[in-house]
Amino acid sequence: MSIEVKDVMGRVAISVQEDASFADIVAAMKRYAVGAVTVVDAHRRPVGVVSEDDLLLKEIDPVRHSVSMFESRRQRREHDKAVAVTAAKLMTTPAITVTPDTCVRDAARLMHGRRVKQLPVIDVITGRIIGTLHQRDVLRVFTRPAAELEADVRAVLPDPVAFSIEIDQGVVTLGGRVGWRSQAIAVTEAVRAVEGVVDVICEVAWDKDDLVIVPPLL
Repeated sequence: MSIEVKDVMGRVAISVQEDASFADIVAAMKRYAVGAVTVVDAHRRPVGVVSEDDLLLKEIDPVRHSVSMFESRRQRREHDKAVAVTAAKLMTTPAITVTPDTCVRDAARLMHGRRVKQLPVIDVITGRIIGTLHQRDVLRVFTRPAAELEADVRAVLPDPVAFSIEIDQGVVTLGGRVGWRSQAIAVTEAVRAVEGVVDVICEVAWDKDDLVIVPPLL
């Protein structure tokens, strides 16, 4: 069974309005112990995100008012943020969001690909923020009860009773016998794809190797 964002997300929508001050943003980060906050419009729809990196530009950017014609677009944007005092000017846009029905695995890929540690969760109909998904929420899938994890592992096996399963701290040792080597590989990869599986040790035996590469005739 696929685990979705709604199964692990935080129900607190960590956000600030577009007109929130620098101090308001810092206070929100401190209150919720997070490294970023979502910026929402008057209808509570995410329009951007302010991270600690955005705020640190206030300290590390030595150029506050002068602009060089040789600056890149990124450098100009960083200078603008360095002098900004409201969320609307500090935020990075657009806001990267997920919905409650998003697969946790897809959310994890999104976090990794965009290099973000949290994602606002929005209502699929209204677009309003309804919660926040943190990296620690995603990692909770690796602390699932062994019985629950075993049930999901057996659900992806072609014949659950034909295989033996041992689970130790998320590592699944899979035993049994199949007709072909390719079947053993397919079963192993199916188990590896189950949310909460850290690794798979395949001890499945096979009768015939259908993956033997025949060398070309000289």
